[in-house]
Amino acid sequence: MNRPRIVLVHGAFADASSWSGVVRNLQDAGLDVTAPPNPLRGLAGDSAYLAGYLRQIDGPVVLVGHSYGGEVITAAAAEGLDHVKALVYVAAIAPEAGESASDLLGRFPGSELGEVLVPVPYVAESGGEGTDLYIRPDAFHRVFAADVDAETAAVLAAVQRPVEAASLSDAGTGAAWRDIPSWYLVATQDRTIPVEAQRFQAERAGAVTVEVAASHAVAVSRPDAVADIVLAAVKAVV
Repeated sequence: MNRPRIVLVHGAFADASSWSGVVRNLQDAGLDVTAPPNPLRGLAGDSAYLAGYLRQIDGPVVLVGHSYGGEVITAAAAEGLDHVKALVYVAAIAPEAGESASDLLGRFPGSELGEVLVPVPYVAESGGEGTDLYIRPDAFHRVFAADVDAETAAVLAAVQRPVEAASLSDAGTGAAWRDIPSWYLVATQDRTIPVEAQRFQAERAGAVTVEVAASHAVAVSRPDAVADIVLAAVKAVV
């Protein structure tokens, strides 16, 4: 098998630059890496966008998702994309078909996300209305990036990408981890997705699991650990 392309998919309240440290580590290891934007407009549209992006890639893919990006890769890879050879979940949502992020966050105690979200109405290009969700800037460091220095966390809060509120209740239509080998990095100091929710999802998926003492922003605070689990997936499928 040819060396795979690593595709990194960010989640809510972040953008592709959150993968910068991981990208550098993977590029230093000689891998081809891309981090496309995740529209954050709803699970169906976001996963369709990613599936279209993946279809233009020749050769094998290792698909990596952080947070809500885990939902997106789970749905996109279930669309008959046979060249996706591994899924890597990084403090992520890895839903079963018919299950939403809200279902998982509500099943396990410990998330502080709901109490710090700020809704902002918007008008879509179609003329319809929607609601964006942001994390309150004064709570971003504590809830999302507690192990990142305060100055960096303040920048992350300022440039955060909002997510369409309906995305949190959108149910997955397929569970690609049932058919594709999976890896899961559990962030044990996460205040956004409870650690027990992460462990539950990793075990359910039969994922190779690594635990790291890190916040939800583990790709920023521990890019080495994230790169290491991606490299483990690459070695297993090449």
